Amino acid sequence: MDINQKNTEKQKKLSNQIDDGKSCSCKKQQGEPHDPLKKEIEFLKKELEKEKDKFLRLFAEFENYKKRIQKERFDIFRDVHEQILIDLIPILDDFERGIKELRKYKDEHPVKGFILIQEKLIKILKEKGLNKIKIKKGDDFNTDFHEAITQIPAITENLKGKIIEIIEAGYLLKEKIIRHAKVIIGK
Repeated sequence: MDINQKNTEKQKKLSNQIDDGKSCSCKKQQGEPHDPLKKEIEFLKKELEKEKDKFLRLFAEFENYKKRIQKERFDIFRDVHEQILIDLIPILDDFERGIKELRKYKDEHPVKGFILIQEKLIKILKEKGLNKIKIKKGDDFNTDFHEAITQIPAITENLKGKIIEIIEAGYLLKEKIIRHAKVIIGK
């Protein structure tokens, strides 16, 4: 073997090593850029899912807020409506007492005028859901609808525990009692 052959063999070995190194480094270089991109894509997907979740939670929270505000507004209007009707009940009582007093006099014209006004007011209040509790003397006493102011001795046995006198009428607003009827019962 001469020197030229040795050099040629060395060059072949070196070129093979370089080729092996290049292929290794190329594989690493190809794998490295590809791997960070995958990692970045995965990271961005996770971030996107987090943001979607945040958005959905925020949207649901906002929807709940809107429903809560709407319910609170409805409750406020209902309470104000109820309070206005409660405040008008004494006016109905005054009409009844006034008409009762006017009937003592012989002139019927003022009585008719007051009755017309009273009927108009009652009609409007009925449209709004206010109804008088229907009771009469001799009915059974019911604590759900009546409030006993006092008890007096019953004239007959069949009037015991029954309504003897109605002092003030009771009222219902839709199905809710807003004022119990004040009555006197027999004992």
